[in-house]
Amino acid sequence: MSTTSHLFSHVLAGDDTETLDRLHERLVASATSTGLLDISYRRLDTPVGELLLAATARGLVRVAYARENHDEVLRELAERVSPRILLAPARLDRAARQIEHYFAGGRTTFDLPLDLQLASGFRRRVLDGLRELAYGDTVSYAAVARAVGSPKAVRAVGTACATNPLPVVVPCHRVVRSDGAPGDYRGGADAKRVLLELERARATGDR
Repeated sequence: MSTTSHLFSHVLAGDDTETLDRLHERLVASATSTGLLDISYRRLDTPVGELLLAATARGLVRVAYARENHDEVLRELAERVSPRILLAPARLDRAARQIEHYFAGGRTTFDLPLDLQLASGFRRRVLDGLRELAYGDTVSYAAVARAVGSPKAVRAVGTACATNPLPVVVPCHRVVRSDGAPGDYRGGADAKRVLLELERARATGDR
């Protein structure tokens, strides 16, 4: 999917960067003031690769790993939320700063408004429960199932974690198999290992 900002980039490819930046800022301001911007997004470099951050007026709606294909994620947001999407990095500065501080070891919780409209029913219950998981701790899929009142729904908990629209911020990486094995993860096994090792090292250092 090509966003309006991408179209401007192609059309004005010969102009200097400063001019393009000013035009883009005006485009974002105009879209915002006229109510034509429903989803803002930006990209952020992290130790687990480039993340796509997207937000609505209600809050952060999507965090996506590069392996998910950011263009596909934007296309899905256009279909499920709104096609009025624009690259607007400044509108996601707060989220970006908190995620950067998390990876730097300076933040153990996130203080961000979240828009969980991409999850509903049982999956939403699981995500609400995951937000209570303590930094540096891990729990089993079975334990999460019991905590949300559906002890037999272990596989459904796994599906909820695998489809978590806000990985890192809603810490599904803290859910592991009963035998201690990491289990599957939306960002891949290496990303899950990095997150768990980061938190384990910080939690151990604070003791």
